[in-house]
Amino acid sequence: MNVAKWLLLGLLTLPLSELAAFIAVAASIGFAWAFGLVLLSSVAGMLLLRHAGGSHISRMRVAMQQGSFTSLQADGTGGAILLAGILLLIPGFITDFVALLLLIAPLRRMILDLFRRSGPPARADGVVDLEPEQWRHIPDPTLPDRRRDEDRG
Repeated sequence: MNVAKWLLLGLLTLPLSELAAFIAVAASIGFAWAFGLVLLSSVAGMLLLRHAGGSHISRMRVAMQQGSFTSLQADGTGGAILLAGILLLIPGFITDFVALLLLIAPLRRMILDLFRRSGPPARADGVVDLEPEQWRHIPDPTLPDRRRDEDRG
């Protein structure tokens, strides 16, 4: 199976897994304490999104308005913290555990390095291939315009 099928299967089984984890935690510490932990983690996720996520979202908005996506790609830490806040906001112990892993700086760097390595390999000749919609031509005023020379010839 390819990655998309595994991801879909994981997303479909997440609610059942979260319910099973909640039942296990509630059986261990009591329903009220387990429910309180779920509420506390959701509030923590909301506060994290408001504090750390707000600045990252505003940086994303400015970068998208300017059409500069290189700053977004370099800022993996902000995206990981934003994802951790979203995962904390979702009620459940499994998503909270993954969010806590993303909030621990050494583990976050290790996870981000794994995802960066899984991308397409960099070319050895230093050439960066871009899609046509990712670049635009800006004439350099210090260089002669070859189109004018071709029109004269």
